[in-house]
This record gives sequence, structure tokens and C-alpha cells, in this order.
Amino acid sequence: MFSSQQSTAPAPKKTVLVTGANGFLGHHLVAELHGRGHAVRALVRPGTPPLFPADWNVDYWEADLTQPATLAGAAEGCGTIIHAAALASVNPARNPALWAVNVEGTRAVLAEARRAAVGRLVYVGTANVFGFGTRENPGNETRPYAGTRYGLDYMDSKRAATDLVLDAVAREQLPAVLVHPTFMLGPEDVKPTSGALLLEIYRGNVPGYPSGGKNYVHVRDVATATVNALSQGRVGESYILGNENLSYREAFGLIAGLLGVAAPRWPVPAGLAQLYGTFSSWQARLTGRPGRLNAAMTAVANDGHYFGVEKARRELGMPQTPINQAITEAFAWFEAQRYV
Repeated sequence: MFSSQQSTAPAPKKTVLVTGANGFLGHHLVAELHGRGHAVRALVRPGTPPLFPADWNVDYWEADLTQPATLAGAAEGCGTIIHAAALASVNPARNPALWAVNVEGTRAVLAEARRAAVGRLVYVGTANVFGFGTRENPGNETRPYAGTRYGLDYMDSKRAATDLVLDAVAREQLPAVLVHPTFMLGPEDVKPTSGALLLEIYRGNVPGYPSGGKNYVHVRDVATATVNALSQGRVGESYILGNENLSYREAFGLIAGLLGVAAPRWPVPAGLAQLYGTFSSWQARLTGRPGRLNAAMTAVANDGHYFGVEKARRELGMPQTPINQAITEAFAWFEAQRYV
């Protein structure tokens, strides 16, 4: 049963409120919590159908993060909150909706956490709110934000939301821990989101690879570490949740090999990629329709977004499932769901 006003029954303090429960990571968070015996209240958008098996007894709460009144009472009876809801669009690069969901939505969740006096809030951000590094000297939680250069509202809004949480910790002693995933792969990617990369390579729609790279992680490992953060980790601290640093050439080759298709062959020079991205941005302005890429996306692809995850491994027990397993499981799920 859904309710935008009150829960169907008082929940024990063990209950965890999960925002964004209908998302890629959200699905794995609810599964992980259920597996550990937690009661779960799943905050979802109005009109979302039931997402989980009936015998999990998930309590659904309908709310719109951009309408704070709909969140009133959502955390009643909950001991903790995992705030995983976010808008992750990067095309177009500038999008006011990102600020409404990622910043104002976080502000509303923080207000509900204060009202309910929860024992801990775990905020799910993104590793991109920190400065990245090289393979030899990867970025970490101490590196200052470097994303301003791209002009992406997604990154900028997530940095602003991170600052909101940190400010609440400093000024109001909110018991919050912040986790920041890298690029997640794995099963249950319904939209699909990051898994779209696998499908595009499988279909032969990625002829080349850009000059940069990034950190990849199994979504289930992120869920494990995030749930661990309900009782582990230090209040006010940030933790990058990731695993393997791979160049795009390495990552695309690995994906293609596991899927049994030809790997993208052509290196795309940084200058050419940026020229194409800039052209796409201008074309989008003229037509009013975003293209496949934009200048900000190609600028990101030209950089190496490499991160170290030692802190999360040490303090949150972050698992490190091999990325080839994440790719294999993701594609097997896509096949079972007839995406391919």
C-alpha cells in the first residue's frame, strides 16, 4: 500500500528509510538491507508500482523531493536514512531540474532527518565531487573539487548537495556519513543507466575510445559499503566507493571481450573529441534537441577520472568484486530481461 501522508503502521526503530529506492543503486540497497534483516521504507515517486517481492514487506512512501511537504513524516519511526535519490543527467549540461532534485531535495531530506532525530543519515554522492588523479597518483577524499571546469550541472549540484550535508554536520551535529560511488556496473539496471555502455558496445555503436578513463565498481559492492555506513565509518567523513581504474581503451576492450564482440578500434584524439562535442552543443542550441554528446561530456571523457578507495576499504569494509564479474552479471541480466 502506498501513502503520501502516513505509513500504514508504526515502524520499529530498526526501519531504514531509503530514498531513490526505485533506482539502480536503490534496488540493491533495499535487497542488502532486507538480507540483513532490516525493515525498509522505500521512498519513491508518486505512481511508482511496487518494486520488491511482497514477502519483503517493504513499506512504500510516495513523495516528490521537489515538494518538501510530501516528505513530512516519511522518517517517522525510522532509526536511519539512506539518501540515494538523485537526478544524474549530463545531457544537456545545464538543467535546472538537477538543482531542484539534487540540492533542494537533499535539503528537504535533511529537514526530515532533523525532525525525526534519526541516529544516522548516509548520503550517497558521487566521486566526481573530489579532485581526480592519475593511475599512479589517484584522487581521494582530500582532493578539492575539480569539476567546475566542465560546466556540468550534475557535478556542480552534487558538490553543492555534499556541502549541504557537511554544513549540517558541522553546524547542527547531524550524524551523517557521506559515500561517493564511482561508475557502477551490475544487474538490475532497469532504465538502463551506466549499463547502457555495455549495450552500445555489444551493438557495435562505439567505434572508438576517448583518451581518458575512470574508476569502475560493482553496484552490489557499493550497496554493501553504503549499508555498512549505517553503523561503520566516522560522522562527517566522506568515503569514495570504487574499485578498478581503467582507461577507456582497457574498459571497452574488457567489455567487448566478455560480450564476445569486436572491441572499439580507433583512438579518438582529445582535440577531435572536443571539437565534436562543441559542434554537438551548438547543434543542440539551434535545434532545441540534445545530441548524443555535448562539449562537457567530451571534456570529461578526455580526462582520467581515477580514484583511490583505500579509506572505504579500511573503514567501511568495502568489497572489491572484480569488474569483469560486474560486466558479466550485468549483461546476463540484460539478456534475461530481453534487452538484447
